[in-house]
Amino acid sequence: MGDFNLAGFLTAAVLAGVPLLFGTLGEILTEKSGNLNLGVEGMMFMGAVGGLAGPYFYEQAGGTSQIVAVLLGLALAFLCAAFGAFLYSVLTITLRANQNVTGLALTIFGTGFANFFGEAIGSTNASNYMSVGKPTVDAFNNGIMGLKGAGGVGDFFASMNFMVVLGLLLAGFLAWFLGRSRKGLNLRSVGESPATADAAGINVTAYKYLATVLGGGICGLGGLYIVMNASSGVGGTWVHNCVGGRGWIAVALVIFATWSPTRAILGSLVFGALSIMRLYINLGIPAQIYSIFPYIATVIVLIAVSMRRKRENQPPNSLGLAYFREER
Repeated sequence: MGDFNLAGFLTAAVLAGVPLLFGTLGEILTEKSGNLNLGVEGMMFMGAVGGLAGPYFYEQAGGTSQIVAVLLGLALAFLCAAFGAFLYSVLTITLRANQNVTGLALTIFGTGFANFFGEAIGSTNASNYMSVGKPTVDAFNNGIMGLKGAGGVGDFFASMNFMVVLGLLLAGFLAWFLGRSRKGLNLRSVGESPATADAAGINVTAYKYLATVLGGGICGLGGLYIVMNASSGVGGTWVHNCVGGRGWIAVALVIFATWSPTRAILGSLVFGALSIMRLYINLGIPAQIYSIFPYIATVIVLIAVSMRRKRENQPPNSLGLAYFREER
């Protein structure tokens, strides 16, 4: 314990919490519309394989621009995950299928989709892996330029890559959008009482579709970060089941954050710290025990929040329920 490096621990916790932050923000946006999408894990998988495949095929075609590779990765990660969310939307909004069952099906579909294509694409080259070059990996992992060596806070921010900044900006934007903008307030009204929103002239179906699809795309960015993260030593290479349950933790974090984008930052930091604790804190227990800490915390959070009765900690009133306009 005497060798504990607090700065290193905090830096690692932030980096480990980034995919959780994207997954949580995407699900918060979705649930604010009244849709309960339990397919976060599947959408993160789809974002991971799509975000890696874009730069991979670009490099295979002879492309060398880091900017183009990064933009392709971001765009395809978002679009692939958004496609999964669109399928969910068609089934639950238009066809009014059960949202819990459909979300679980999306997780199974997204996991299988990603593992199949990730390994199938990798089998087409000599290395037998779908992997991008070091410049692309560096573009996703290099810290903010110009701060290295500044000491203290400067060194801390120098270790933060652009995905960290993107996640924080997105959290701030969603907090403003949901709390201050007219469109955001309309979305919240759809989640609280779709019949009332419909009577007020708000297009309930359009808001539900847009929030769910865009929320799914945001979840996909978390998957992209996982597959491009170099801290595990395999950044930029497809690894079977790489998401590893983070999507389920993100679902729990939505409740932990009480559907607040800004509180999601704290939640992702806490759970990120739990996931990398074994690397910095020696409690004299088997390494396998450390691995279950985030999931134990997830269960504790769900129990603790379910016991609280404050109105501001409650989900949208119509969460998980299909809207039948003819009932109005």
